[in-house]
Amino acid sequence: MNLYQLFKASLMEPKRQAAVRIMTIGKIMQFIFIFIAFLTVIAFIELISGLDVATSNLDGLVEFVEEIEWLLYPFAVISLFVSTTIYHFVKISLFALIALVILNARKRRGEYRHLWRTTALSVTVPTLLAFALSLLDLGYSVSLLTSLLTVLYLYLAIGYYPKKPPIQKAQSKA
Repeated sequence: MNLYQLFKASLMEPKRQAAVRIMTIGKIMQFIFIFIAFLTVIAFIELISGLDVATSNLDGLVEFVEEIEWLLYPFAVISLFVSTTIYHFVKISLFALIALVILNARKRRGEYRHLWRTTALSVTVPTLLAFALSLLDLGYSVSLLTSLLTVLYLYLAIGYYPKKPPIQKAQSKA
């Protein structure tokens, strides 16, 4: 799968989200880092527009920002990228743990590493939705909504994992 196919699968195809469990981790990491870079660029644009609005109200702050602009923007991009990366990886890891519980409850076969790959795609739509809704400043209910949406995506994707074979009872020797 190329990156476009991975993005398309992350949007609307739980069957393909489950299928990525057999892909190499390198392609999934590439997808994650490109997605994080995209989020960082959007967040940086939002930061710049917010900074312009904030500095227009204070004259002293305008001069200060203009003097350190060459230092402020690169530092902001780097810190945004690092913090977004850490947040995204922790979020994927925690949701993969939740998916492991769902996997065992549904008696499906898989490992944490498989679920991590599936979760990396399953968090895409809720993350984009949370980012869009954060602009409306709706509060913490957005986090709950997007978390539930992620769990729903995982539940649907886990339905395509293979079932565990029935447990065979040991034959007693006479």
